[in-house]
Amino acid sequence: MTAANAAAATAAANPAAAVAVEPPPPGPRRLRLLSYNIRSLRDDRRALVRVIRACAPDLVCVQESPRYWRPEGQAGRLARSTGTDVLAGGGRTAAGPMLLGRPGAVEVVAVHDRLLPKTRGLHARGFATALLRLPGAAPFTVTSCHLSLDPHERHGQFELLLDQLGIAEHGIVAGDFNEHPDGPGWQLLASRLQDGYPTAPWGGEFTSVPERPYQRIDAVFATPGITVLGCGVPHGLPGVTETDLRAATDHLPVLAVLEIPAA
Repeated sequence: MTAANAAAATAAANPAAAVAVEPPPPGPRRLRLLSYNIRSLRDDRRALVRVIRACAPDLVCVQESPRYWRPEGQAGRLARSTGTDVLAGGGRTAAGPMLLGRPGAVEVVAVHDRLLPKTRGLHARGFATALLRLPGAAPFTVTSCHLSLDPHERHGQFELLLDQLGIAEHGIVAGDFNEHPDGPGWQLLASRLQDGYPTAPWGGEFTSVPERPYQRIDAVFATPGITVLGCGVPHGLPGVTETDLRAATDHLPVLAVLEIPAA
């Protein structure tokens, strides 16, 4: 076991005693992607910004961006404070999921946001999806999602995620799935895609709840042609403190480094 992997294992086993670790370094056609449920910015916004900036992502798949009170303005302020731009999704166009990108990191070819069929009495849900390019890489989609708490509705949304992947040959899905890895919808997705953490574990495994992580309901998935170099909760990443992780929101973020196939 390498020193980095040993440190990651220590962090995963005991987040409070996390030691400094670094994810795989940048490289050609590599994407540094962060998936984060921000709970409509209802918690410590400064802590949230510090966590996102310390993770230094090229792309952020946000769940639960503000949906009701001036959602565009709040999304814009979050983007400015984290050094990113809003690329897709948001409060009205995708019912919460959103994509933020570091300026110049990726090229947006097209946006494919999608509002999902709604069950009466349940929250509206949607997908924030963009077709993107990295220099020298094949085009690929990224979808941020936040699936239903209702098992029947959620399973249908897992199936619609597979439809969303038909936009391009290569794709990434990241989000809050509100299901455990042994659930039927998660198993459906994992049968077609690579589940980032078990494919290339780095950092911590469990994403909920920040004070006492005990379950993995947030994840990053990728189509088989994409190489997963590392994926997990960034415990111990320089600049990411356990205090900020607990204060920022009610989920822990998932950081993944992915290599996109050549064009």
